Amino acid sequence: MAQTDYYKALGVDKNATPEEIKKAFRKLAVKYHPDRNPGDKASEDKFKEINEAYAVLSDAKKKEEYDTFGSSGFHRQYSQEDIFRGFDFGNAYKDMGAGGGEDIFSRLFGGAFGRGGRNGFRAAPQKGADHEMETDVSFRDAALGAEKLVAFRRNGKREELKVKIPAGVENGSKIRIAGKGGQGEGGGPQGDLYLIIRVLADPVFTREGGDLFVERSIPFSAACLGTSLDVPTLEGDKRIKVPAGIQAGTKIRLKGCGVKPLGSNTKGDLYVKVTIQVPGSLSAEQKRLVEELAGNGL
Repeated sequence: MAQTDYYKALGVDKNATPEEIKKAFRKLAVKYHPDRNPGDKASEDKFKEINEAYAVLSDAKKKEEYDTFGSSGFHRQYSQEDIFRGFDFGNAYKDMGAGGGEDIFSRLFGGAFGRGGRNGFRAAPQKGADHEMETDVSFRDAALGAEKLVAFRRNGKREELKVKIPAGVENGSKIRIAGKGGQGEGGGPQGDLYLIIRVLADPVFTREGGDLFVERSIPFSAACLGTSLDVPTLEGDKRIKVPAGIQAGTKIRLKGCGVKPLGSNTKGDLYVKVTIQVPGSLSAEQKRLVEELAGNGL
């Protein structure tokens, strides 16, 4: 059923009392009852809508969640089976002068519900709700993979679990842990837990896909004459040659020294961005030498 405003469906406002909600429902249930409107599809749809609205607004817990999360948020948590679970059809249609609630409801909503249970209906076995939680992972653990101890609450109890963080995960990746979500209903399986990875910033590296980036600064003289430079990689430092005459902002590529993205068989590269140091102040001797260089066209 399409999502609708349950209060509008029953013609009441959010401050309506339980008795006012019940009175509005019973009046509309009689008006749109399929036995009184045979073959009228519009009346049948309206009848379904007001039953769903009343099943939610007559239940204090469901009403509170509907008021808190709104229609879209509520329906992300509640299926139609959830909505009607525990709804007392016999009491809802008592002394209304219309056909029995259980029989007509079974005809309209079909096989989603089976006979049995205290109120005449039993929800089909249903998987428990999936849960989500964020977990912080260091930059290097995300790149190289690691095991992490995760604590979470399930069914009111604290649980701990060792989780394998696969190499190459990125910020926002989800890891599914089967059977660690909400309790199933009617014999249904447990839901799943999804860990949302939040990769922490690293003081040395930044990452784009499989490529890593670092910055290294060299003196002006080294930029002119060339030099060797130790640069960090995830496997340790590597020594590289910086060619003479390098320009500020030039990137030197170290092939295969990046990260293997999740689901890929190929590592990215590491790029060393070279910046050139310009002194904020010069000694008298340094100034003399720079002036001499300037006089020689440098």
